[in-house]
Amino acid sequence: MAKKEKEVKETPLMQQYNQIKSKYPDACLLFRVGDFYETFGEDAIRTAKILGITLTKRGAGSPSEIELAGFPHHSVNVYLPKLVKAGLRVAICDQLEDPKMTKTIVKRGVTELVTPGVAINDEVLQSKTNNFLAAIQFGKKHIGIAFLDVSTGEFLTSQGNEEYIDKLLQNFRPSEVLVQKGTKNHFLHQFGSAFNLFYLEDWIFKEDYANETLTNHFKTNSLKGFGIEELQEGIIASGAVLYYLSETQHNRIQHISNIQRIAEDAYVWMDRFTIRNLELHNSSNQNATTLLDVIDKTLSPMGGRLLKRWLALPLKDKNKITDRYEVVSYLKENQETLQFFQYQIKQISDLERLISKLAIGKISPREIIYLKESLDAIIPMKEKALQSKNESLKTIGDNFHACELLREKIKTTLNQDAPVALNKGNAIASGINEELDELRNISQNGKNYLSDLESRESERTGIPSLKVAFNNVFGYYIEVRNTHKDKVPEEWIRKQTLVSAERYITEELKEYETKILGAEEKISRIESEIYEKFINWCAQYIQPVQLNAGLVSQLDCLQSFAQLAIDNNYIRPTLVDEFVLEIKEGRHPVIEKQLPVGVPYISNDVYLDNDSQQIIMITGPNMSGKSAILRQTALIVLLAQMGSFVPASEVTMGIVDKIFTRVGASDNISMGESTFMVEMNETASILNNLTNRSLVLLDEIGRGTSTYDGISIAWAIAEYIHEHPNRAKTLFATHYHELNDMQEQFERIKNFNVSVKELKDNVLFLRKLVPGGSAHSFGIHVAKMAGMPQTVIAKAQKILKKLEASHKADGKVQIKPEDDLQLSIFKLDDPLLEDIKEEILNLDINSLTPVEALMKLNEIKKMVSK
Repeated sequence: MAKKEKEVKETPLMQQYNQIKSKYPDACLLFRVGDFYETFGEDAIRTAKILGITLTKRGAGSPSEIELAGFPHHSVNVYLPKLVKAGLRVAICDQLEDPKMTKTIVKRGVTELVTPGVAINDEVLQSKTNNFLAAIQFGKKHIGIAFLDVSTGEFLTSQGNEEYIDKLLQNFRPSEVLVQKGTKNHFLHQFGSAFNLFYLEDWIFKEDYANETLTNHFKTNSLKGFGIEELQEGIIASGAVLYYLSETQHNRIQHISNIQRIAEDAYVWMDRFTIRNLELHNSSNQNATTLLDVIDKTLSPMGGRLLKRWLALPLKDKNKITDRYEVVSYLKENQETLQFFQYQIKQISDLERLISKLAIGKISPREIIYLKESLDAIIPMKEKALQSKNESLKTIGDNFHACELLREKIKTTLNQDAPVALNKGNAIASGINEELDELRNISQNGKNYLSDLESRESERTGIPSLKVAFNNVFGYYIEVRNTHKDKVPEEWIRKQTLVSAERYITEELKEYETKILGAEEKISRIESEIYEKFINWCAQYIQPVQLNAGLVSQLDCLQSFAQLAIDNNYIRPTLVDEFVLEIKEGRHPVIEKQLPVGVPYISNDVYLDNDSQQIIMITGPNMSGKSAILRQTALIVLLAQMGSFVPASEVTMGIVDKIFTRVGASDNISMGESTFMVEMNETASILNNLTNRSLVLLDEIGRGTSTYDGISIAWAIAEYIHEHPNRAKTLFATHYHELNDMQEQFERIKNFNVSVKELKDNVLFLRKLVPGGSAHSFGIHVAKMAGMPQTVIAKAQKILKKLEASHKADGKVQIKPEDDLQLSIFKLDDPLLEDIKEEILNLDINSLTPVEALMKLNEIKKMVSK
């Protein structure tokens, strides 16, 4: 019988580690051992790679050998952010007792679980970006979503279809998304794999459990007061978020005092393609300048975060937009007031995150001083706003909370030069606690006391060389050289005999030693107790401080708009009820900032309405500026509905409720779809969601397929938008100049082109939008400008002439073989033309969906190609 292999014997430390690790199997466990945080096994391999630290082995060569990587515990704030930014969940396991106080293994436990979505570490967070944790609930009819930023207390929820949820995910860009295990594949299929996902058990996503979790947290009987009671799926997602907080040891969350609904109907609709195409706050091109980069003149982290929200959710309420215009106008006209607010805002720290840290109990004394200084800076702002002649500013001033008692309490409780960390000492002010003051006096004046004692005893005994000193064996003692030992008083107790001296202790020294050695420890304990009580008292001001933070954010965004208008000559738009969009001398806000100094931006006029000029068909060569005109129109509308002034000389517009853009052939091949299929899917989505206040921007539609297919599809789409009862305002840029013929057949389609000037061997782009169609695309000129070899250019010109000639001729035209082009055009036989005619005449265009139209087009194509 074979001998059993010897079982690997675990050390008590590794037994303890494995026991704790089993509770957090999907987290990287930082295990405190002495002055180090250690990681073992797979955790060690990952940690060493991410942090670039040495990977070693514990018990190397023994049966219990395991990988090991660690770093000093005081460096945790350096290394922890790197692990979290790499997408890891990190469980911090600390020693829960003093190793000196136990003879067995030190008790340890996880004190914090840090994940990408619940990080509050300043090194992990970006000041002007929210750090959202999201949860998704897939319901039968709707998908629910919730967003929570633990670092600021913002809690938002909504529900809708897949497209709406996709848009919110793109806008809010959560650091971590919670998904129930059973819907893992569904999420990946709908929203891709670009998010840090964490899977929760399905039982957490239940309505009753979510309702109970939320009402218990907010201490309410129902959720009606938050206006979310009807959002069944949104409530379930919100409950999952709160559950996850408790699971990650975040139990002090009283700063999460409200939950808001993201009201879909209150904001301009933009799908994810539009957000991507307009490069609002992110770009697929590295180092590209986004709209946010250009318009962000905010001076505080809170203002920066709110501006992103305003950009993601432009308003549709004309009155709210007008209120913002009024403040921007007032600040633009009263630049002294503007500069005053700007100066004060710069004095304010990140109030939202400071008060959140206070609620969580992880705020340092220095940060509380910053909190007080920020609240102090609000007082002059409150007074200035109340004195202004603008009603919206007066309302802001009126709503600012002075927090007088809080500011006074901070001033009297903490030293104004409070340390970065409580354990550094001297955080609590004098006069707060008698015992603390006495202990500090002993601690701080120890050297003086010992010096006095030395002088006093020397004089009393007549021993001139008497010395008071300290060592770890005897504590404090008096050392007397042998030549003077006969002068030692009887009450002194001899402790040690040296070769040339003797050491003594006295009752006074023993008493002093007890006081001095315990003082530091007592000071630390008393300061901690006072500080903890003080923090708990301050917590009653969480909501007033959050209110102030919100008002500072608004004011910061509005001053940012005013400064933007001053710096870049932006004007106030005029909002009307009519379905009109009139832009005079409009400019692209991003492109104009990137032009070399002294080069003016060529501005353009755009006019659209629902009655006379619903669709503008813009033709012109590539590189002529068609796309820039489309994008600048969308960005001007977007800025206007954020409440900002705009880059133009005059803008009159009715409120736009949806902005759709579809730009050229963008690949989604990684998702297994062809370029053309993606283009058609996105365009179909636009055509199925048109309203009478939509703005549609189509750029090079149909480019993903063959020329004649492309022309046919582009024509059909333009016609569909024209004939649609909602008459959506549309800019349609194309290099298919054949579409210019549509102006003759459809009354609300007008031709424009981006003008060019032909020179002898070249073409000059004037970038000016003028009425009328463009004759041809100048593609060969563009190829020449790009540096295409001269032989290719010559051949292309030769072929173009023959093709143009063939287009005018009847019947069959052949190009000679020596032209290296296999191409022939045939005259269609009459019976086939009759069949096609019959197919088209039998179509009921009014009841045809865009997809059915494409399918019918495909059938006709097959008939022709037989």
